[in-house]
Amino acid sequence: MDDQYLIQGLKTKNKIVFDFVFHYYYSGLCAFAERFVGDKNAVEDIVQDLFITLWIKHNQIQISSSLRNYLFTSVKNRSLDYLKKEKKKTQHLNSTNHLQNHSENFSTFWFAESELETLVEKSLNKLPARCREIFKLSRFEGFKNQEIAEQLGISKRTIELQISNALKFLREDLKPYLPVFLFIFLLR
Repeated sequence: MDDQYLIQGLKTKNKIVFDFVFHYYYSGLCAFAERFVGDKNAVEDIVQDLFITLWIKHNQIQISSSLRNYLFTSVKNRSLDYLKKEKKKTQHLNSTNHLQNHSENFSTFWFAESELETLVEKSLNKLPARCREIFKLSRFEGFKNQEIAEQLGISKRTIELQISNALKFLREDLKPYLPVFLFIFLLR
């Protein structure tokens, strides 16, 4: 059959043309997608989804090459998208499992929020007065380094150094109590 006739039939939602294209290309598209994906169920979903999209978005079809090239390129792109999504799912699952294992290892160190605040406050009180003041202005009051420097009449570099020293001290002082990811949350 003529490519232009088939393309026009798909654009006008001609059921006979659509059925013909589906039955003619379906198995070849599945075999092609399986080379990328390797999962038969996923392959069938990918190809069926392509045909569903062709049916639903019939008036948006823009085929500049042959119908065959369009279909195989679409399946290739959908297969690659599927692989990207699966990779992200796997990475997310791995990181979730890692955090869960990490938090289970530290389960004996979990404290109530008020206990954590008390520990942080005790650690802050161990800092030199000026260092503690600068740190609180930066982290708890939300001032920028330049604003603190202007307010206290000292250089921005001194502010940065004091904050860095405070963070190092707090990380070390609170290390036995908090899992690593809480350090990042509390002391960012």
